[in-house]
Amino acid sequence: RRKPKSERRQQPLQKKTPVEAAAPSAPAPSILTRVLGRGHFQKVGDSLSLRAGEPELRCRGKVVRWRVPVYLEEEGEGRLRIKHFSQHSRLQLVNSTGADTGEYSCWARDCQDAACTEGEDRQGKTFIFVTDPEELFVPTDNYYEVIQLRSHQPVLLPCQVTNPLAQVTLHREFPPEEVPVDGTDISFDVKKGFTIHRPRASLAGSLFCLASLRGMRQISTKYMLIYINYPSSSPKPTIQASTTSVLLGENFSVACTVLSEPEIAVDFRWEYPGQKMGRPPYVSEWADVVHKEGQAQQEAGSTLYVEEARAGDAGVYTCRATNLQGTGMATTRVHVT
Repeated sequence: RRKPKSERRQQPLQKKTPVEAAAPSAPAPSILTRVLGRGHFQKVGDSLSLRAGEPELRCRGKVVRWRVPVYLEEEGEGRLRIKHFSQHSRLQLVNSTGADTGEYSCWARDCQDAACTEGEDRQGKTFIFVTDPEELFVPTDNYYEVIQLRSHQPVLLPCQVTNPLAQVTLHREFPPEEVPVDGTDISFDVKKGFTIHRPRASLAGSLFCLASLRGMRQISTKYMLIYINYPSSSPKPTIQASTTSVLLGENFSVACTVLSEPEIAVDFRWEYPGQKMGRPPYVSEWADVVHKEGQAQQEAGSTLYVEEARAGDAGVYTCRATNLQGTGMATTRVHVT
């Protein structure tokens, strides 16, 4: 049992030889601050929530470059004011609204020569939420946005909120239901929106985000998700002739085969010596599901048939296989004697 304090033995203090520990290096102060007033500044963290108004940022450095949300780069003429001074640069945003929500960053160089060609670059950044009581989502121009839901590729539904305190859920329009967000298949980032990490055909259709804050509810742009069974890589065809040495007048064939995920469209194109003689291509194509190493795969192929071989049919036969990721090529040589 645990002894009460009165019963515990007092251990004699032992003198220890002091060991000099390396002092931890202090983190470099951020070069980016928020201007609160004349001579008053606030350190900015990973994110910052501001009411609509005229926020002002300051970045320390002799040579400073700024990056702001794309919306401001395109539409911020007259409202976005940047002024450079000898030791810092100032960014002012006039009449800010929820649409100005996004990441603001600056790069500064500590110059080591007069021309400032040598020096160390430093960066400061923060994500600013411009809270807007009338807009819980960063407004967009589109009522509907079409997004390709590709297998094997995460996809972002960019319903960005203007207030990090808003509760956001994902919903299907038809049939009306909430889409479960488990953090694995689908996750939410308050700075970006919902990311679908494992796209599947059942998620196709019209989806939207719903934000709730202090009794107010708003829906985002509606996202029309179109599922595409997208290949993980470009085709890697294999090619094989029924025989590599043919007698004049004999028939032969050349087969081109591609293994891929099921239901992946593959287009085949042939280049063959007989084209120069005007020989038309006689081709048959197929696609079957096969099981290899416990996994279902698609085996797609194309066979080129050559009847009554002539001397002009000798040479290199090339198969090009194309899917949505790219094109692969394979060649073989046939001799006619």
